Amino acid sequence: MNFVLSSLSEGLLWSIMAIGVYLTFRILDIADMTAEGAFPLGAAVVASQIQAGRNPWVATLLGFLAGMIAGLVSGILHTKMKIPALLTGIVTLTGLYSINIKIMGGVPNLSIGDSSTIFKSVMKLGLSNEEAVFLISISCLIIVCILLTLLMKTQLGLVLRSTGDNIPMSEANGVNVDNMKMLGYMISNGLIALCGAMFAQNDGFSDVTSGTGTIVVGLSAVIIAEVLI
Repeated sequence: MNFVLSSLSEGLLWSIMAIGVYLTFRILDIADMTAEGAFPLGAAVVASQIQAGRNPWVATLLGFLAGMIAGLVSGILHTKMKIPALLTGIVTLTGLYSINIKIMGGVPNLSIGDSSTIFKSVMKLGLSNEEAVFLISISCLIIVCILLTLLMKTQLGLVLRSTGDNIPMSEANGVNVDNMKMLGYMISNGLIALCGAMFAQNDGFSDVTSGTGTIVVGLSAVIIAEVLI
């Protein structure tokens, strides 16, 4: 039973990252490689903050915000500096490699050790580690899905979707497509960094190379989901 819960929990954690990849890959029609830098960024921020004695929930939120900042940088490079989307992601993730090491105090790997995490805080209710990870991961996934569904039903969400579907028509209707792209980048990489922050707390450490292959996992999840649904 613990094995099943552990497998489901890890899949649910990855699904948060897959939703972030879906936003840029399908909604905005942008191949964004920033994911491979945003994932370890969230892990680095949460590990360093927890090591500094920060509340793990606050540290997780800071990891999410750090991912949004990374997305904003990619959005500016792509929209304002007119760098192609694929190259934009490569530039950002390459820069984040050094930034992540700096955040972790100059080391490529930072252990959380016995420090408090969001999972350990829930375990105080009498749950096992597997049950705590499952509860938090599925709760976060449901919250993310609800918030994004509500967002997409607003005028802002409609404009965001129209930007990915038809840029000329969106511009003709007075939409600032650059701002919409930057918003999409920010939400996407914020979710990816959130996933990285949660994985770091589940694994007990953050590693600067943990983002390698992230985009492959995200795209695979999106493609498989589109085939099944």
